[in-house]
Amino acid sequence: MSEWIHQWQAYTTDAWQRAVLTLDTMRERGNVFLDHLHAGKPALLKFEHELLMNGRDLAQPCNYALLHVLPPDGAVVDPTRRPIVVIDPRAGHGPGIGGFKPDSEIGVALRAGHPVYFITFEPEPVEGQTLLDVARAEVQFLEEVARRHPKAPGLPAVLGNCQAGWAVAALAAVRSDLMGPIVLNGAPLSYWAGSPEQNPMRYAGGALGGAWLSALSADLCGDRFDGAHLVSNFENLNLANTWWDKYYHLYANVDTERERFLDFERWWGGYFRMTGEEIEAIVENLFIGNRLARGEVEMEGYRLDLRNISAPMVIFASWGDNITPPQQALDWIIDVWGSEKALIKAGRTIVYMLHPRIGHLGIFVGGAVARREHEQIVDTLEQIAALPPGLYEMKIEVRDPDAPLAALETGEYSVSFETRSVDDLRALNPECRRDEALFSTIAQVSEANMRRYRQWLQPTVRALGSKALGEWLRWQHPLRLQHLALSDLHPMAPWLKQAAEAARARRQPVDTDNPWLKWEQLGSRWISESLDRVGQQRDAALVRWVEAVYGPRGLGAWLPPREADLASGQAHAMLDEVEGRRVALEQVEQGGFADAVCRLLLAGLAHRGVVQRRGLILGQMLADSHRRMAADAEDAVAAAPNEDWATLLHRQALIVTFAPEEALAALPRLLPTLEEREQALALASAVLMAESELADPHSPAARRVHELLHVDPARVADLALALTGPVAATVSIAASPSRSSSRASARTSARASVRSPAGSPARPAASLPRRGKATA
Repeated sequence: MSEWIHQWQAYTTDAWQRAVLTLDTMRERGNVFLDHLHAGKPALLKFEHELLMNGRDLAQPCNYALLHVLPPDGAVVDPTRRPIVVIDPRAGHGPGIGGFKPDSEIGVALRAGHPVYFITFEPEPVEGQTLLDVARAEVQFLEEVARRHPKAPGLPAVLGNCQAGWAVAALAAVRSDLMGPIVLNGAPLSYWAGSPEQNPMRYAGGALGGAWLSALSADLCGDRFDGAHLVSNFENLNLANTWWDKYYHLYANVDTERERFLDFERWWGGYFRMTGEEIEAIVENLFIGNRLARGEVEMEGYRLDLRNISAPMVIFASWGDNITPPQQALDWIIDVWGSEKALIKAGRTIVYMLHPRIGHLGIFVGGAVARREHEQIVDTLEQIAALPPGLYEMKIEVRDPDAPLAALETGEYSVSFETRSVDDLRALNPECRRDEALFSTIAQVSEANMRRYRQWLQPTVRALGSKALGEWLRWQHPLRLQHLALSDLHPMAPWLKQAAEAARARRQPVDTDNPWLKWEQLGSRWISESLDRVGQQRDAALVRWVEAVYGPRGLGAWLPPREADLASGQAHAMLDEVEGRRVALEQVEQGGFADAVCRLLLAGLAHRGVVQRRGLILGQMLADSHRRMAADAEDAVAAAPNEDWATLLHRQALIVTFAPEEALAALPRLLPTLEEREQALALASAVLMAESELADPHSPAARRVHELLHVDPARVADLALALTGPVAATVSIAASPSRSSSRASARTSARASVRSPAGSPARPAASLPRRGKATA
């Protein structure tokens, strides 16, 4: 009995101290909110930065600005590397989530040696600001970044988070010439996609009658829409976390969680505003109208067609994201392109990556995600830019140090790209997109309601509304009031601060095996699960209500769904495939050595279904080496000019995709000599790491090579090993435990070894043909 009393006393002491410290942390949260407000709500970056351009100074002003992120002490940035531009979402909160902590998108890019820029925005928009004004400003920002790095290997890579992701995609649909690889993190582009269980938030538009309430809110507040409304929507998605989990997590771990909690609440509690035009355009065109994927958005004569995006795209989504699930991030590819062959015909490259469980915010702020997914994306940008056109899934695995040329990938992980089809994307939809017809009816109801609102109510609402009323309504919002409720403005704040100091001085944490603590944790789980059940029941009721009202037995009978986006994409794909076949047959017998190497690579990729990052790195190294050899050769002056690699890759990808048998049958004519055939096959097998298949005379690959080009597969395998031998030896020696230094030293040494004849193995490969066409 005395033991139970002792454990109870220890628990109550600990519980009281944790309660006081938690309340004091909440007091500090209120102070942080006020301090951030008084400071003008600057971008919450953990990195020093300088202002380069202010959107308020442009011809069409807006509240956006371009920052140059300064590298921290010890970081070395190479101005000749591809610059990276990070853009944060303007969806209720302020900027900074992309550089929220050292392990973040900005931190990863700086550690990799890239120049980094950040596009930020202010709490209040410029009077009359439109989305097109913002797009014009971002065009000038990207032009400035490119101008500052003329020796970079390509245009700036742009990372768009959430709302910024769809904005980047829309801008790229008009000005794709401004960007290198585009990375969209948790960015919705197919707004009707998803499933009722995973993301019921889609049904909110139907429950509210469409977009007219957004317009009403902005009109009442003098053409200002409060971002706190958007944040409320996010919080309502997860009642357990909003009302219990995040506070109990602070209470249970108050000794270690205080700083993390305050850092996050500083960003989460910074609410930014938009103009009425901005929020109306977003809600009408995107979330309810789904017009972006349909190619129906027009702004001042600009038509946004996602088929015009020529830059390589990387799409990062997560199954744990209930705001932008994978279907909303990826289904636009089905609707816009219809098939992976249409992508290849147009010369487009799209890579996607799926996380199994991380939530929406975790995609941007998760330290583990930054150290794994974002780090590998940044490290692989140049290889993604060199990928053949098509659809790929990016896979990250723990690096095998014993794999061939494993040292070309330093660090903990290895990356591969697996070819995918549009059918693979369709398989991600558990509901087979059956409810998109429902949202088509909702969109029509929304359009009708907006017309009536603008005709009958809007003039009166605007006459009654004002900025003064907007300010008053702004401070009555519950999210702001909860921050103001407990701060140094509270009369009990001095006592609470003093009590917290005393609790810290006498802190007595309870043992983790204390039975009363176990009961507390059990009660917390019961509360959390109960709130989850309430949220699930609420969401299920909302789904049933919307389906009843807008379904085929409701308004859907009077406003039948429009043509499905899926049908439009399939029609596009049929036309693209017919045209692709025609062009492929016209070009199938054209080209020389470089075309043949590229064709063999693509045929091998189609057969194997996967290409390793280290194979792409090796291919770039070999290309550099052979380009230099051709430049030093005696006939370099007379050689034909080198063809752009992207153009060559696109042409051969089209041929191999639409005329695969004819493409292989034409190889003997592109490679007339035995030496050229051996060398072309050796280069292709080295990049694909297929030497072991060719070395086995009974393998299908070896038999196919022998039948097609009449070469000895074992001889080709030896030549491929002769090409990669110096690289393997050098990178193994150059690799070191230090991640950042080993990457640079290993790859630099590897390039040197490929250029150096002295490093060749005992059985050297025959010299590659030194003609201009071979240098590609």
